[in-house]
Amino acid sequence: MSTVIKNGTIVTHDLTYKADVLIDDGKIIEIGKNLPGADELDATDCYVMPGGIDPHTHLEMPFMGTYSTDDFESGTRAALAGGTTMVIDFALPSPGQGLHDALKMWDNKSTRANCDYSFHMAVTWWGEQVFDEMESVIKDRGINTFKHFMAYKGALMVNDDELYASFSRLSELGGIAMVHAENGDVVAELSAKLLAEGNTGPEAHAYSRPPQVEGEATNRAIMIADMAGVPLYVVHTSCEDSHEAIRRARQQGKRVWGEPLIQHLTLDESEYFNKDWDHAARRVMSPPFRNKQHQDSLWAGLQSGSLSVVATDHCAFSTEQKQFGLNDFTKIPNGTGGLEDRMPMLWTQGVSTGRLTLNEFVAVTSTNIAKILNCYPKKGAILVGADADIVVWDPNKEKTILAANQQSAIDYNVFEGKKVRGLPRFTLSRGSIAIYDGEIRTEEGHGKFVRREGN
Repeated sequence: MSTVIKNGTIVTHDLTYKADVLIDDGKIIEIGKNLPGADELDATDCYVMPGGIDPHTHLEMPFMGTYSTDDFESGTRAALAGGTTMVIDFALPSPGQGLHDALKMWDNKSTRANCDYSFHMAVTWWGEQVFDEMESVIKDRGINTFKHFMAYKGALMVNDDELYASFSRLSELGGIAMVHAENGDVVAELSAKLLAEGNTGPEAHAYSRPPQVEGEATNRAIMIADMAGVPLYVVHTSCEDSHEAIRRARQQGKRVWGEPLIQHLTLDESEYFNKDWDHAARRVMSPPFRNKQHQDSLWAGLQSGSLSVVATDHCAFSTEQKQFGLNDFTKIPNGTGGLEDRMPMLWTQGVSTGRLTLNEFVAVTSTNIAKILNCYPKKGAILVGADADIVVWDPNKEKTILAANQQSAIDYNVFEGKKVRGLPRFTLSRGSIAIYDGEIRTEEGHGKFVRREGN
């Protein structure tokens, strides 16, 4: 049965125009004036945009002896409530575990997804099996992005020789290398020094990961990727030190992308000095929040195009889980939420302030990443033939962000008390109405895996 979105203004990464959108069988089948449809959605005074794509989530992720609280059901429900219609999660093999064995675990978890999803593959160890399986992960499974942790020494971290070997293999196979860029050796040394001096609280987490550790690792990853001849995607770029390296590389024609997070754009390091231990610990993530100067750098990157995508790194741990690190900041599980709030917060602090245009908002929340990941124009587009992943955005709809009203399963929200103006009136996942003017109509298991071919 067809659905028509009427009376709205279509906004894509490059165009703004008035037209109706006709949807049938999960796809956009016609765009034009005065289109008829069996069901009508009224988009008067609203923008009709491609649904958001969050390329950085960790749902039901094992970490530090626990699992992140949001699973694929609650996490994707939160995403849809905030206008995001696709998430890309990370399949994390245990040391010695095959890539396909890890993917089976994530396949099982993701059966409950309310919206479409894909996976990045993490390279957490290096050996012949990983080398061999990378080819079939790209060709048979349609996963073309491989993440490498330069941090978390003794756990997920890979060394430079392994980084170069993996990058070179991805260059052969048409994959994209991703890095979590922090110097894990220096972080380990600083953490031990801080603990030895009696600094055990959440603020020490920030001291243990200064901007220099991120800047150094970003520079190193860019150089290694250049030598290996592979495109590089730097996740959660949080500071000028890292942004400067990305900016310089792009000016030199290197294929490098930077991904700031909504948290780093809108929250700063003062959060760690809150007298309430729980408040500060809930905001412990890596890299940590930075000062205003670094925030200004990230906004400038989005405005100028040197930074490409806004994500969340949604990895939600409850207050109880955060308290594992009550007497030792290194034991606080790293991660915060953000899936439901990314687009409203970016609209409020980006578009409403004049920092970003409507088209730039669509680019950094959806279209840019769809192009980078090879799923455009199936995703990230308002075009005939594209999946009907659409958000009808009401720029005048307001709310105050409260944990009590959120879809996420955790018991707090790092944006608690923030007022946002600009929210979904309707969110559609492949033509199915998941959010209807504040009413949750999500359908567990509706989400499908999205294949992404190699380059």
